[in-house]
Amino acid sequence: MRIALREARKGLGRTSPNPCVGAVIVKDGDIIARGYHKKAGAPHAEIEALKKVGGKARDATMYVTLEPCNHHGKTPPCSNALAESGIKEVVIGMLDPNPLVNGSGAEFLSSKGIEIRYGLLEEQCRKLNRPFLTYIKEARPWVMLKAGLTLDGKITFRNNSGDAITGHDSLKWVHRMRDRCDALLVGSNTITVDNPFLTARIKGRRGENPIRIVLDTNLKIPSDANVVKQNDDRRTWVFCGSSAPSGKISELNENGVEVFQVAVGDAGRVDLGEVLRMLGSRQITSLLVEGGAEVHGSFLKAGLVDNITLFYAPYVAGDRGTGVIQGIQTDGGREDAIRLHNISHRRLGDDLMISGDVLYPDRKE
Repeated sequence: MRIALREARKGLGRTSPNPCVGAVIVKDGDIIARGYHKKAGAPHAEIEALKKVGGKARDATMYVTLEPCNHHGKTPPCSNALAESGIKEVVIGMLDPNPLVNGSGAEFLSSKGIEIRYGLLEEQCRKLNRPFLTYIKEARPWVMLKAGLTLDGKITFRNNSGDAITGHDSLKWVHRMRDRCDALLVGSNTITVDNPFLTARIKGRRGENPIRIVLDTNLKIPSDANVVKQNDDRRTWVFCGSSAPSGKISELNENGVEVFQVAVGDAGRVDLGEVLRMLGSRQITSLLVEGGAEVHGSFLKAGLVDNITLFYAPYVAGDRGTGVIQGIQTDGGREDAIRLHNISHRRLGDDLMISGDVLYPDRKE
């Protein structure tokens, strides 16, 4: 199953809105085929593996990270192909929570006399597909908050400055994160100050640019901003309030930017819950939130962040810098604070990356 997981990871950032899935076929103690799901609409991992063995799968065992599908979508059901192949046993990492599957694949295979085992390395299989699981269960994307900051928690050295804080190795890791997510979100102030391209630049190969999303309640985004003028295979989406000027909406539309008008909350900012629901309805399963500080605070205050990844650089910014999070307070001590669990860390040059899943004080671990 660990080998099947390695296969599945090859599809990271390419299979949305489908999950990442890997499969391995074992016969007489030897691996005779491997496969993974490469992109939505392409053959599933089970089919990729079966194609490599021809008719030699009889009496073999397949290890697959996710329950085989049992319905017709863009591709035929994998369960039929497995039943016809002569496979004698299927070991499943985790059952598929998609209502179109939800145990029916395993039940079908069992009805055909195939031995079924499931739950092997289930936690690793679930971790691999957290965006898919969130999308299926909550109809919204899995939200990752990312920031580069100084030792004293500042994302700028001076207010309204766009100076780089972290080093080259951290930057490479960030572009890897962008390459693997469906969409990347920033606030309008980040566009004004930094004028970023919000692309995925991967050395040695072409990165997959995420959809660029800008939160801009009053639609003040400059018409010559790089995210407006960017000419690539990905779109820029701007979310604004219902009172945004229609002339500016038309101007952005003419530049290929899609503008979505949503409700505005009590704080005078766009309703983030509605934004995420709209993204889910457009099959966005993973969202990378890159700031700025008010956007970070708004997402955390709304309880909508699933994972935080911070890149600490060995500098101290002092009082003139901007804090990484604004607009959120903790009333008590540690027991009342938002915290991370399932924490990992990595040295990136002179920087330190810390990543973990968010645990809110009113939710159980």
